[in-house]
Amino acid sequence: MSAAGTVLPGHPIVDAQVQLGSQLAIPREFLEHQAANAHHRLTAYGHTVRPERMLDRVLSVHQDDDADRLVAELDEAGVDEAFLVVPDYSHVARCALTPPELAGHLDKVNRRHPGRFRVFWGVDPRGGQDGIDLFERCVTEYGFAGLKLYPLCGYSPSDRRLYPYFEVARAHGLPVLSHTGPGWGPLDFAYGLPLLLDDAARDFPEVNFILGHGGVTHVDEATYLCAHRPNVHLDISQFHSVLAADGWQAHLNRLFRLGLGHKILFGTCWPSYRLSESLTGLVAAFAKGQPAVAGIKEADRRMIMGGNSLRLVGNARDDKKSNTITDRGGRA
Repeated sequence: MSAAGTVLPGHPIVDAQVQLGSQLAIPREFLEHQAANAHHRLTAYGHTVRPERMLDRVLSVHQDDDADRLVAELDEAGVDEAFLVVPDYSHVARCALTPPELAGHLDKVNRRHPGRFRVFWGVDPRGGQDGIDLFERCVTEYGFAGLKLYPLCGYSPSDRRLYPYFEVARAHGLPVLSHTGPGWGPLDFAYGLPLLLDDAARDFPEVNFILGHGGVTHVDEATYLCAHRPNVHLDISQFHSVLAADGWQAHLNRLFRLGLGHKILFGTCWPSYRLSESLTGLVAAFAKGQPAVAGIKEADRRMIMGGNSLRLVGNARDDKKSNTITDRGGRA
């Protein structure tokens, strides 16, 4: 039986946060910091690993420019759809592509793998009118499904310069996913607090906001917002790295018992942990009866594993393009 049939028979599984494991989307300097952090941890525990070897390993899992490997892993794990989340790092790091070039590349990826991704386009309040116009184009021409904020780049998710983007999201019924917690090493973690989103959530009650990693870091703040703001949700991406003495399964089981099953989205942040985990193994840990979901109502498990995500982006896909990209890059 496939992973899908084992974990959630007859119901779709949606990963609410995956990344394009490519240096076209993630600046090399961020990957260098990730490798340095991993090297520091390994050497502290007495492992002998050359820094350059660690960097080579990190870079090796960020060569998936067209998302072919990512889709193969989603297939193996039984994940039907995924939110492909691509932040805007262009104001804080040297990027391989300009924002318009990156948007065009993501459109190509999306058409290469029809029906697999809902693309969340990253913006920055410093983008000005050009950024707003590009987001509108991503929605109307490319059919992107959401807005992505990465406040650690140096801004509040309630920055008033973002409000025109929220207006576009409201007009098209699109959700906004905002990163919370720590992130890439060179950035400002002070902007990762969930409560910074409260002004935006209050001023745009018709827009659904998702606290990325909200079930993993600053959980008290995130669940507080989810409980009291009807339009605020959270995902559990990076769950297996949560700082919990009794492990991530027990942590998530407590989270799932808070009565917020209609606000929680399953997510992994794959392929961030490709060197240490398997996506199939992570998804299988949510099969009925597993510790993370033990005692959870089946209706809640279905909502968490896909129902909530599909509700936020709309169950009916608006395929603005009938053409797809073949494995040779041409239209079919």
